[in-house]
Amino acid sequence: MRRRYCLLALLIMTFFYGHLHAEECIFNSERWDAVLADVRARATAQGISDETINATLRNPAFIPSIVKSDRNQSEFKLTLNEYLNKTVNSVRVVRGRQMREKYPTMLSRVDNTYGLPPHVILAFWGMESNYGEVKSRHRLVDAFITLMYDGRREKFFGEQLLALMKIADANQLDINNIRGSWAGAMGHFQFIPTTLVTYGVDGNNDGQIDIINSVGDAMASAGNYLNKLGWNKSERIVRRVILPADFDTSLLDGKTKKTLTEWAGMGVLNPDNTAIPTGNMVAGLVADVANIGTASPDDFNPDTDVAPRPVITAYLTYPNFYRIKRWNNSNWYAIAIAELADKLK
Repeated sequence: MRRRYCLLALLIMTFFYGHLHAEECIFNSERWDAVLADVRARATAQGISDETINATLRNPAFIPSIVKSDRNQSEFKLTLNEYLNKTVNSVRVVRGRQMREKYPTMLSRVDNTYGLPPHVILAFWGMESNYGEVKSRHRLVDAFITLMYDGRREKFFGEQLLALMKIADANQLDINNIRGSWAGAMGHFQFIPTTLVTYGVDGNNDGQIDIINSVGDAMASAGNYLNKLGWNKSERIVRRVILPADFDTSLLDGKTKKTLTEWAGMGVLNPDNTAIPTGNMVAGLVADVANIGTASPDDFNPDTDVAPRPVITAYLTYPNFYRIKRWNNSNWYAIAIAELADKLK
């Protein structure tokens, strides 16, 4: 049966957003039905059970707000300090320490099995879901089919839906009870389905992998994922450093990599002006280039009438930093993980 969603979409969008362009309220029922037929055909070809296929396609809902979110993702960019103040705050640190006391056995098991220390796992958990406090509200079936219908990234979201169906099959889950973000991330560590299929682990040995309701499964899956990314527990993530005021800022996006000895030769120092460790380890440098400060009139020395040369605060970024970026490709996110992990040691 063809569904008529245009009026409903118009009412919902008008209620929440106050206005709607005419082209946004045109719901193409033939397009919707074609998407559903494609899902059924692909799922059948990939051996997904009829039970899961029928459950997935029983009553999917078109969610206009999800389309709006996908089309209008904010371009606003916080400064590094603003981002760290928001993500590495005292409340999150206290909560992380409480979680360390609550789950010592699970954290030790992840450390022993996957080489991920408790403070690192806790940092990811805190950043991704505030230790499970952030609850997802969208049925993932609705989110993925809505985004497939919209068409901008139909292939990607189709792959996510099929992966979700396989997860439901393998773990005897009701697919219509699986909820996540509008973009399809789910659980304590906000995995998308294809990541869960590849790296999911049954951490509590109950025969299922449920990263939404089982902290043990979620922690083990995160540890397995980071382990497969090559995490080295003997190496730090970043080192806060200072640079000369005339340092070439084009080198500060993390993409240029040099040995520690080479960076030291270019004037990179610890914040207390002592020498950084040297050697052949390769690292990058990251700084908030757009917000590098300059000396103010108050900095002038009244005896010499010369302003001190301001230094640049930056981070040496070691291999684990780049492993974090394969989880979330953001310099600010990787630095926040490092800062939060340090506070949770």
